[in-house]
Amino acid sequence: MKDEPVRQRLLGEATRLFAERGFEGTSVQEIVLAAGVTKGAMYHYFDSKDDLLHEIYGRVLRMQMERLTSIADGPGTVAERLHAAAADVVETSTANLDDTKIFFRSMHLLAPETQKNVRADRRRYHERFRDLVAEGQREGVFSDRVPAEIVVDFFFGSVHHLGTWYHADGPLTGAQVGKHFADLLLTSLRSGEIG
Repeated sequence: MKDEPVRQRLLGEATRLFAERGFEGTSVQEIVLAAGVTKGAMYHYFDSKDDLLHEIYGRVLRMQMERLTSIADGPGTVAERLHAAAADVVETSTANLDDTKIFFRSMHLLAPETQKNVRADRRRYHERFRDLVAEGQREGVFSDRVPAEIVVDFFFGSVHHLGTWYHADGPLTGAQVGKHFADLLLTSLRSGEIG
C-alpha cells in the first residue's frame, strides 16, 4: 500500500472506511491515519471529505463514459452497440460496487453544488445511452412505442439497484448479469409488445 501514490491510497482507504462505517461515521483523521499521510497531504489532493466522496463516484462515472463513448461510436449495428453498452455498464458497476453503493447511499450528504455537478455528469451518460436507443428507434430496429427517455430511466433504475442484491461471490459474474440485462433490454425494445 505504501508504494501506491498518495492520492490513490487516500481514495482506497476512504472507499473502504465509507463502506464499513458510512460517510458520516468516518472522519478525515481516520482516513489520513489509514492512508498513512498527514491532513496536509490529503488537502493537497482533496478540498474536503465531500470532495473524496465525489471523486470515488466520479472516477467510476468517467471510466464508464469513456467506455460508452467508445462503444457508441464504434463499429457494429445499433443493436450490437446498445447490447455492448448495456452489458458494459452492468459489468463495470458490479466491478466497482463499493464505490457506487457508497455514493448512492451518501449522495444526499454532498453540498448542493456538488450534487448538481454529479447529476449533470450522470445525465450526460444517460443521454449518450438514450441516443443509442433513439437511433435504433429512428432506424426501425427498435419499437418506438415507449419513448427512449423512459426506456433509459427504466433500465438505469435496475442498474442503480444492483448494489442492493449483487454479490461478487454469488452464482453469476458481473459479465453474466450484464449479458442478461442487455438481453432483456434488447428483447423489450424489439418485441413491440410493450406500450
